[in-house]
Amino acid sequence: MNHPDRIDVHQHILPPEYSQWLRRQGVAGAGGIDLPRWTVDGALEVMEAFGTTRSILSVSTPGVHLGDDREARAMARVVNDYAAQVVSEHHDKFGFFATLTLPDVDGAIAEANRAFIELGADGVVLIANSRGTYLGDPSFDPLMEELNQHNAVVFVHPGELPGESVDGIPSFAMDFLLDTTRAAFNLVKCNIPRRFPNIRFVLSHAGGFLPYASHRISLAMVATGARDPFEALRDFADFYYDTALSGSPAALPSLLAFANPGHVLYGSDWPFAPVAAGTYFNSLLDSTETLDDTTRVEINHRNAEVLFRRFASRLTVNDA
Repeated sequence: MNHPDRIDVHQHILPPEYSQWLRRQGVAGAGGIDLPRWTVDGALEVMEAFGTTRSILSVSTPGVHLGDDREARAMARVVNDYAAQVVSEHHDKFGFFATLTLPDVDGAIAEANRAFIELGADGVVLIANSRGTYLGDPSFDPLMEELNQHNAVVFVHPGELPGESVDGIPSFAMDFLLDTTRAAFNLVKCNIPRRFPNIRFVLSHAGGFLPYASHRISLAMVATGARDPFEALRDFADFYYDTALSGSPAALPSLLAFANPGHVLYGSDWPFAPVAAGTYFNSLLDSTETLDDTTRVEINHRNAEVLFRRFASRLTVNDA
């Protein structure tokens, strides 16, 4: 088949200083996976193998806040400066989501402004829960207001659940999916998408369990007295979703049936997801039994071209 021309909205970057800092803090991995090594050359090699022409880089869980606001602010500057430098040197290949400092709201607002105004970030990455406080919590409203003013794209990535893990079940296998689902529920329950309508939220890994269980989840809005369930369903469908580790014949039809048109984006989750996993899911996306040609083009790159200003010129060319 032709080169798929993918735009990857879910590729992780691990600046060397950040990886070293995590290990000094006793963090050797994320979600049950050892910290991988990321380099520009390695990323470009994998992108070539995957048929990816552009990637938007982001730092994964645990982010930069490990309990100390001051340390978190310093490390956020380090990782964002590093990512911005990579983009500057390879502007035709990369963009980046800026890392913020939640639950330190003041630090997050300051870094968001710096990232958008000085560094040219494509959006921000927020962990679904920050030390047990989920996105949507009223304490985060000042940051939401700031992101709304920037018309920000917010990439929501899962983290460790605020509770005990189950021995023998890696967090990435199930807990991460629940964490994203909880964040999506709380965002809608607290009416964040309607109160801050300029923010576009991208949910990792096809939104966790959300598309599959969306109607059941929406009924909980009645139980909590928070929102009309049908209105909540419309807000859930208006999120954006990536296909990282989720582009299977079992998961993808549910996602496409639920999400609004144009709201499904390609994601690889490399390097936390190994090349073999990316190759497997890419082959499913490329299969004519999984997707029709139009939908495949939309997921591979067209929907991202519409969402991100960085790709506006590409959209014009592709539409010509």
